[in-house]
This record gives sequence, C-alpha cells and structure tokens, in this order.
Amino acid sequence: MIKFLLMANKQGQTRLSKYYEHVDIGKRASLETDMVKGCLSRRKEECSFVEYKDYKLVYRQYAGLYIIVGVNETENELAIFELVHSFVEVLDKYFSRVVSLKYQPSDTAMRS
Repeated sequence: MIKFLLMANKQGQTRLSKYYEHVDIGKRASLETDMVKGCLSRRKEECSFVEYKDYKLVYRQYAGLYIIVGVNETENELAIFELVHSFVEVLDKYFSRVVSLKYQPSDTAMRS
C-alpha cells in the first residue's frame, strides 16, 4: 500500500507531497528532509529501494527531479518503480515537459 508520494529537486526542496495516511504536520518537514537526504546521497549504481523506519522508499530521478514513494513492507518495489515511470510519462505527455522550476514573478514582468 502506498503511504505517501514526494517530489523533490536536487537541492532537497520538496516540490510536492501527498500523504495517504495521517502524519502530523509538525513531523512532515523533518520526515521529508530525512527521506530526501537519504535518497539524494545515494550513488547512481545503488539500488533505488531504501528501507527507512517503517517504510520502504522507492525513488527515481528524472533530470533534477526526484520522485519518492513510501510503501509498506508487503508492497512490490518493482511494481511501484514502474508505476512512478508511468506517472512521469503521463505528466510529460500532458504538460510537454516535467521540470522543477521556481516561479519568479519578476522574470515574467521583465519579459513583457
């Protein structure tokens, strides 16, 4: 069962988080920071499955964007790994290009 979905950039900033079970708001920030740091610190040659507390983390990197899914111990990691890829393909087709950008209103004002 999927417990949460996170998207983070290479700097470790969470861009999207969705929890499917209750986690206190105060604990979410530290939980996300620990999980994202753990995934970002791994080498490319290492497996994309990480055990973290009561969760198994399945993550994939797409350019500067990391997608991290937390699942319970009975979930099939390879199925989640492929689910993430399918999710990104759908986003890519719908939005043309999936990237993590920081919106800066001053940039658009300067272009007009």
